[in-house]
Amino acid sequence: MTKLAYLHEPGVLQNLRSRYDMNEIYTYVGNILIAVNPFTRLPHLYNSHMMAQYKGAGFGELSPHPFAVADASYRLMMNEGISQSILVSGESGAGKTESTKLLMRYLAYMGGRAAVEGGRTVEQQVLESNPVLEAFGNAKTVRNNNSSRFGKFVEIQFDQGGRISGAAIRTYLLERSRVCQLSDPERNYHCFYMLCAAPPEEVQKYKLGNPRTFHYLNQSNCYELDLMDDAKEYIATRRAMEIVGINAEEQDAIFRVVAAVLHLGNIEFAKGKEMDSSVPKDEKSWFHLRTVAELLMCDSKALEDSLCKRVIVTRDETITKWLDPESAAVSRDALAKVVYSRLFDWLVDKINSSIGQDPHSKFLIGVLDIYGFESFKTNSFEQFCINLTNEKLQQHFNQHVFKMEQEEYTKEEIDWSYIEFVDNQDILDLIEKKPGGIIALLDEACMFPRSTHETFAQKLYQTFKNHKRFAKPKLARSDFTICHYAGDVTYQTELFLDKNKDYVVAEHQALLGASTCSFVLGLFPPLAEESSKQSKFSSIGSRFKQQLQTLLETLSATEPHYIRCVKPNNLLKPAIFENKNALQQLRCGGVMEAIRISCAGFPTRKTFDEFVDRFGLLAPEVLDGSSDEVTACKRLLEKVGLTGYQIGKTKVFLRAGQMAELDTRRSEVLGRSASIIQRKVRSYLSRRSFITLRRSAIQIQSACRGQFARHVYENMRREAACLRIQRDLRMYLARKAFKDLCYSAISIQTGMRVMAARDELRFRRQTRAAIMIQTQCRKYLARLHYTQLKKAAITTQCAWRGKVARKELRNLKMAARETGALQAAKNKLEKQVEELTWRLQLEKRMRADVEEAKTQENAKLHSALQEMQLQFKETKEMLVKEREAAKKVAEKVPVIQEVPVVDQVALENLNIENEKLKALVTSLEKKIDETEKKFEETSRISEERLKQALEAESKIVELKTAMHRLEEKFSDIETENQVLRQQGLVQTPAKKVSERPPIPSTQSLENGHHPNDESRANEPQSATPVKTFGTESDSKFRRSHIERQHENIDALINCVTNNIGFSHGKPVAALTIYRCLLHWKSFEAERTSVFDRLIQMIGSAIENEENNEQMAYWLSNTSTLLFLLQRSLKAAGSSATPQRKPPSATSLFGRMTMGFRSSPSSSNLAAAAALAVVRQVEAKYPALLFKQQLAAYVEKIYGIIRDNLKKELASLLSLCIQAPRTSKGSVLRSGRSFGKDSPLSHWQSIVDSLNTLLSTLKQNFAPPVLIQKIFTQTFSYINVQLFNSLLLRRECCTFSNGEYVKSGLAELELWCAQAKEEYAGSSWDELKHIRQAVGFLVIHQKYRISYDEITNDLCPILSVQQLYRICTLYWDDNYNTRSVSPGVISSMRVLMTEDSNSAVSNSFLLDDNSGIPFSVDDLSNSLQEKDFMDVQPAEELLENPAFQFLHE
Repeated sequence: MTKLAYLHEPGVLQNLRSRYDMNEIYTYVGNILIAVNPFTRLPHLYNSHMMAQYKGAGFGELSPHPFAVADASYRLMMNEGISQSILVSGESGAGKTESTKLLMRYLAYMGGRAAVEGGRTVEQQVLESNPVLEAFGNAKTVRNNNSSRFGKFVEIQFDQGGRISGAAIRTYLLERSRVCQLSDPERNYHCFYMLCAAPPEEVQKYKLGNPRTFHYLNQSNCYELDLMDDAKEYIATRRAMEIVGINAEEQDAIFRVVAAVLHLGNIEFAKGKEMDSSVPKDEKSWFHLRTVAELLMCDSKALEDSLCKRVIVTRDETITKWLDPESAAVSRDALAKVVYSRLFDWLVDKINSSIGQDPHSKFLIGVLDIYGFESFKTNSFEQFCINLTNEKLQQHFNQHVFKMEQEEYTKEEIDWSYIEFVDNQDILDLIEKKPGGIIALLDEACMFPRSTHETFAQKLYQTFKNHKRFAKPKLARSDFTICHYAGDVTYQTELFLDKNKDYVVAEHQALLGASTCSFVLGLFPPLAEESSKQSKFSSIGSRFKQQLQTLLETLSATEPHYIRCVKPNNLLKPAIFENKNALQQLRCGGVMEAIRISCAGFPTRKTFDEFVDRFGLLAPEVLDGSSDEVTACKRLLEKVGLTGYQIGKTKVFLRAGQMAELDTRRSEVLGRSASIIQRKVRSYLSRRSFITLRRSAIQIQSACRGQFARHVYENMRREAACLRIQRDLRMYLARKAFKDLCYSAISIQTGMRVMAARDELRFRRQTRAAIMIQTQCRKYLARLHYTQLKKAAITTQCAWRGKVARKELRNLKMAARETGALQAAKNKLEKQVEELTWRLQLEKRMRADVEEAKTQENAKLHSALQEMQLQFKETKEMLVKEREAAKKVAEKVPVIQEVPVVDQVALENLNIENEKLKALVTSLEKKIDETEKKFEETSRISEERLKQALEAESKIVELKTAMHRLEEKFSDIETENQVLRQQGLVQTPAKKVSERPPIPSTQSLENGHHPNDESRANEPQSATPVKTFGTESDSKFRRSHIERQHENIDALINCVTNNIGFSHGKPVAALTIYRCLLHWKSFEAERTSVFDRLIQMIGSAIENEENNEQMAYWLSNTSTLLFLLQRSLKAAGSSATPQRKPPSATSLFGRMTMGFRSSPSSSNLAAAAALAVVRQVEAKYPALLFKQQLAAYVEKIYGIIRDNLKKELASLLSLCIQAPRTSKGSVLRSGRSFGKDSPLSHWQSIVDSLNTLLSTLKQNFAPPVLIQKIFTQTFSYINVQLFNSLLLRRECCTFSNGEYVKSGLAELELWCAQAKEEYAGSSWDELKHIRQAVGFLVIHQKYRISYDEITNDLCPILSVQQLYRICTLYWDDNYNTRSVSPGVISSMRVLMTEDSNSAVSNSFLLDDNSGIPFSVDDLSNSLQEKDFMDVQPAEELLENPAFQFLHE
């Protein structure tokens, strides 16, 4: 505000009101922050994004804000090593408490995370102490719904590293009288109403009810507050107590004491039986008395005696004195006040002990939330102490402001000796001087029992009757007036003596000291005899004066910062600004005094380059050949003729009003220059119009003369042309007739020769094709006959052998009683089954060979057939062409009938040859039909043979099942024979057959994973059992096999850890890993360690997050491997059991038959080749888990690359938002510039960073979809940073700065065009906010644009808040262009008011999206399986014998 041209009270008020209308509630006066209470919520000003913006920003660089004051104090503390203090003052309702909360939030944000016991942090406890202290120390007053009735000084301690290490809270002068006395429409402390609105069980526990039933609460008609729910506040207060370290038992004791105070107020007294005695009035009073005794855990009789009696101790005896009902009520209120005061002090001590103070703390920042200057109709002792505090703080404030001015002038070596300094030390001496001050006289009056407020007032009148700051009001017996710095205040002394006394009644001390509740006992600890005698009397005024002195000593040891809170109106409503009220507060807060001190010296200060840049046009000649800015400023000021200014080291200091005078002269110079320019332009336009008119007349005359001459010349030219045309036409007609004759003869000869040559060529082709067809047909028939004979022989042999086997089986059944014969038959039968199985396999192999040969023959026949069809089509087409040629020749015959060149013999020969060709074509069509019939018959025979082969396979299966049944029967017969032989052992001895039980063979581990138990259950049960025995060699073999598998895994890991490059644009490592896992069947394993090894390898490879080359390489590999897994893996049981396919798919012969029916196509071949690379398998849990981990790594690597690019661009974007400054004064004459020479270098650095990353990603063949997402999010981040900086910094919203940013955006657009859509995608569209904002800045004549044109055409994407911000911040110091019209501003303000009433947030800043913008399906859709057909595996593994499968 000190930069205003006219610095006086009307100018200050107009500035505050204008900013208040724009919701700019904060303003600087030098280093003092003025905060005007908006009486509405502005959440966009206090979020975490706003704190991040002010972090580290210079003071005054961004808009005024409490965060800027807190950041400046924190930076000064860390840099200079000096403790800081922030003083927040203002009258009730001005927003002091809210400003203090914001300061503490920002200091907690900057102070880190210093953990304490219980998991709570120091900053959490400091912040959550506010709700606790507000609940017990805040109340509704006439001027404020949440007025702090105590002063608070919060010391936040920091360690060497700037982290919060401890804190302490000190309170001053709690208004104890409010507990017992209220005036309408005020409220008591919030905690009473919260407890009455507690949950029902809590209310019943403390025997509470409606607030209207309690005497301490129903003295006022106000019980509820707007926008405040007491029940919710009760729960929030409980939660805040837990955070600051108050446990559940202590919370219960606290609210018991609060409830006891409420019940204590409902105890009424009546006259007792004895004289001047008192007793509880009725049963209701007795109920409340017993409830108080129960809650405080003391004796009810002792409580009654402490309220109704007093004990006087003399030297000889102890006298008990009764109190009358009025005195008993006073005693009751005194007990309530002292209990509540002790409770509040205990809360403060508990919070301090819970948070803890750091004895080793290096620095501290103190935040003082103190009451402002108060002047009411009735001013008592509280207002006296409050105004004393403000007098002391005002003295400190004046000294600090004067000191700052002194330091500024000393630094710049400016003469400042004539500036006055107003001191209020005489007022402080009047109040607190010993022994004759007001506080000393008040303490003296309190020490005498018979003193009254009237005697105290008379003493004041006598002592200070000649003091210029003290006055006695007329018609007042006990009032007095003090002339404070902010105005005269009249105090009423009726309650001064009672409120100044600070001691506890002995009966009350004894009562509560005997309580069985440890909490109450802690509030009233027993006093030692000596201490009680020495401190028999203590006063609130003396204690408060000592606290105030301690506070000022603390503030003097720190570097102070000031925040002055202003209440714009007394209605507590938004959008109302009362000038008189605001001006009075500015005077009370010392703001006008600070402005007066500033105006007494040099209020306007500008640096040399700014001064020359702005006012150089007043005297351009002083800039000619000058290289020193100081000299230029001096010459300029001398030329203008100003006096009273001074030149400092870095700035020009001007007296009040001189800045306005210079601006006036500057406007006059600009006006004269504009008139000269207009005169020159009008003269130029008139002369140009005359010259154009004269030139037009000359041109018209020349054109007319030329047209006449051309007309004469044209006639002469037409005559000559007619003669020449006639001659050339006759020559052309004769030549054309001759050429037609020659062309006809040559055409007929050429056609005859071509026809003869074609006939010869066609005959030779047909002969060769017929021979080839005959050869293939004979070969096919011979092979077919041989195959049929061979198959019939095999079928006959199988049937005969089956018959013989059945016959042998019958013989075996008949000879079953003989064990030896049965055993031999069994062995023989086993041999026969093995022989049959071997023969069946041999026949299958032979059949497969035959089918392959047959497939090849059919393919050859099919190709020959296609060639024949092609030849037939070519012959047909040639015949059609010849017929068309003949027709054309026939049509041309009438034209050339006069020339006798037609040969009738040749025409007859041509007709004969045509007939032969027709016959040949007919015979070829018949042969093709016969060939197709033979092909269909062959296909039918193949299908029949396929059916026969399938029937033979089913018969073999039936034979095996029958064999299995025979073996079971044989075992049963053998057991029966053993029983019979044991019975007839005596008669006929026989040999016993002993069989060893079969031992199952142990399966070996494969590829590091364990075999599935289901594979054992799925083995065919019809196979012949074989006796196997386990040996030690088997276990050794298994161990060696496991070791080999681990060696293979190690070889794979060692190979792919290195950068093995790419093949055909695809990563070799990803495909190698996939093929190895597929070959080892790791995807189908229940347990395996290979996936964990791969995940560990990838994690260790990307540990160096700064290396974009390494990150891009692994992004390409992991994304490719994830694509392959996505296409291959399917969860077990995820798809239904497939239906049984036709028999043609179960054997090679069937597949060959199906191949005859459908011709192969390129798509089928491509699909088959792709299936050879990617194959679907049924995955188990480890494989699915590996897929999820791999997807997480893809997202992590993507985020690392994106964040690295953002970090690289962050430092450049802060330099790109504002154009480099240049000095216009030096450019006007000498061409010398004080700015930088390369304004677009920062933008070029951004483009270089983008090109570097794009080149890296291309070299590593990263998927294009990921590259698009990276640059899209990066451009979105650029848009957010540039746009937010534009809205937060007023110096950026200029016309010249808009042109600078627009040129930088053009560089980015050129980069997007060069990168192409494949990699840039929609990146350019992400800059829509900053593009539209910059486009608006560079528009001329903005005041002519309507609101609809702005929202619909120029800036459709910007919100009303953003447009309003840009329009109000816009300024142009170079070209003096104006912003939009006031009507547009009013429309925006109305819309903003409507939006603020809705639930939608009215934040005008953008948020950066740091999520993952793609899914696995997006990645899968961007790649194709056929792209991996030609990819070669790693050469290092191809040399390893264990990886020979990679050659396949």
